[in-house]
Amino acid sequence: MPGSPDRSRKQRLGSLDATNATDCPVTKNWTPLALGYLALSLAGLVGTWTFNILAVVQVRDFVGDWVGSGPAVSSLTVDLLVAAVAGSVFIIAEARRLGMRRGWLYVVASGVTAFAFTFPLFLAMRERALAATRARDVTAASKD
Repeated sequence: MPGSPDRSRKQRLGSLDATNATDCPVTKNWTPLALGYLALSLAGLVGTWTFNILAVVQVRDFVGDWVGSGPAVSSLTVDLLVAAVAGSVFIIAEARRLGMRRGWLYVVASGVTAFAFTFPLFLAMRERALAATRARDVTAASKD
């Protein structure tokens, strides 16, 4: 019935469906939170690789500089290493839980890029997966 409360609820839910705006796979499911994570990911990539390239150009002992420049740097190193390990475990577990394929690739990629890049990138992709799940749920609910 057009005037029934159930019909208006379905119409409201349908208006929340992220796939109504566009079916383009590139722009689909990009929530503001996902875009924020993506921005952090890009900042992490640019920020870390700026210093990586600087170290290569200056022919520095990268690992030696990383662990041997005093207690403050060592403390930061341990702090970030523990956070990276915990984040890596989270990436793998959460990717499996959500059915995201190749979650392990974010962990491997962090070894050749930077965890400051791959972790926010994973969070952005995770947010997209959650948005797609919500959109499917809303679509399924509106068909009932």
